[in-house]
Amino acid sequence: MEHFDVIIIGAGSGNSILTPDFDNAKVALVERDVFGGTCLNRGCIPSKMFIYPASIVESIRTSDHLGVKAHVEEVRWSEIVERVFGRIDPIAADGEEYRRSLDNITVFNEDARFVGPKQVQVGDQVITGDTIVLAAGARPRIPDIDGLADVSYHTSATIMRVEQLPPRLAVLGGGFIACEMAHVFGSAGSDVTIINRSEQVLRGQDDEVSKRFTEIYAKRFTMRCGEEPTRISQSNGEIMVEFPTGDPVIADALLVATGRVPNGEQLGVGETGVTLDDSGYVIVDEHQRTEVEGIWALGDICNPMQLKHTANAETRVVAHNIAHPDDLQIVNYSGTPSAVFSHPQVAMVGRTERDLLSAGVNYVAHTQPYAATAYGWAMEDDEGFCKVIADAETRQLLGAHIIGHEASLLIQQLVLGMRFGITVDDMATGPLYIHPALSEVVEQALLEL
Repeated sequence: MEHFDVIIIGAGSGNSILTPDFDNAKVALVERDVFGGTCLNRGCIPSKMFIYPASIVESIRTSDHLGVKAHVEEVRWSEIVERVFGRIDPIAADGEEYRRSLDNITVFNEDARFVGPKQVQVGDQVITGDTIVLAAGARPRIPDIDGLADVSYHTSATIMRVEQLPPRLAVLGGGFIACEMAHVFGSAGSDVTIINRSEQVLRGQDDEVSKRFTEIYAKRFTMRCGEEPTRISQSNGEIMVEFPTGDPVIADALLVATGRVPNGEQLGVGETGVTLDDSGYVIVDEHQRTEVEGIWALGDICNPMQLKHTANAETRVVAHNIAHPDDLQIVNYSGTPSAVFSHPQVAMVGRTERDLLSAGVNYVAHTQPYAATAYGWAMEDDEGFCKVIADAETRQLLGAHIIGHEASLLIQQLVLGMRFGITVDDMATGPLYIHPALSEVVEQALLEL
């Protein structure tokens, strides 16, 4: 068995572990797919490269009420696909080539699986390591629906690489991946049907946001919400999704976007003594250590938030802690934001009103419409809003939820306020807000608290 100082399983965020502190270490870097992980190849980056032109299309489509009569002449899907992956794929290839060029790093393009304490099977050999980092991410969750296994369905790993735009696309799921991809394909010209077992999509968001978003999407797409498929079949190039009642959905392509599953079980981490929680996530302490000495974990394999920016923060902490065991750091997750890059955008930080009610927290909340601001009024935006929630006594921000134009940008000032413990009163009255910028919706929401 070949022995290494460090074994890193996963070349997404795990690839960034290798700071100059590891220049003299013998390193094994194991990646069964392409370098860059989900974010670069199948997630954040390509999806936003598709979403940007999709949002341009939607803005044009909805411009008539502003006195702008315009139309989209053509969406050249194959050119968009080529543009996106023509830029991304070389980055992944170059990343691998660079790592292979380093004398102290051995790259394994193999599945990894533990076969004993700190013993990892890669291909036809077993390697061992003093320090092991689990950064193998997550994969799409595939629901147990009769017939689905026999259907040529897509997941987030494949849908963006389809060569031809499907005339009819059925999307199974109502989370952020489902909603972003519905926006992309709907704007490109597909007839999209969203199938979701809950009555509303984006159920992880605040109830007001989820309700408003569902209403907006119902104007764009066919929504089969509150229904669960009983059988899915494929014949003569068509996919049929059947339900207990009502007509079936007939589509040319099916996207399964019903969540993601961490890859810890696939790695067989139990063979090395690492344990998983009830949801399959690797259990780590505040320093990203598992209970096995010398084994660390980061990213989607151990964090249910499954966000690239949290994975990046965990990567920095793990790299530091391995190199500096006498100066251990922790990840500060306070004020962790997230966003859905749909049309409209959705962004949030902190807790939802639903969670606070359940916990019995004494809070105050206010929802401010975009239309109440000068810029929102100019846009004639009657859908977007900013909702802020604060502790009634301490006046600390407990949660913020925005739906509408550039929500992912507007949330950032509230992220900073929450992270640094600034009261909502100081956030409202301390800084000067540009007039008549859309950021005044945040100011006004805070002032109303």
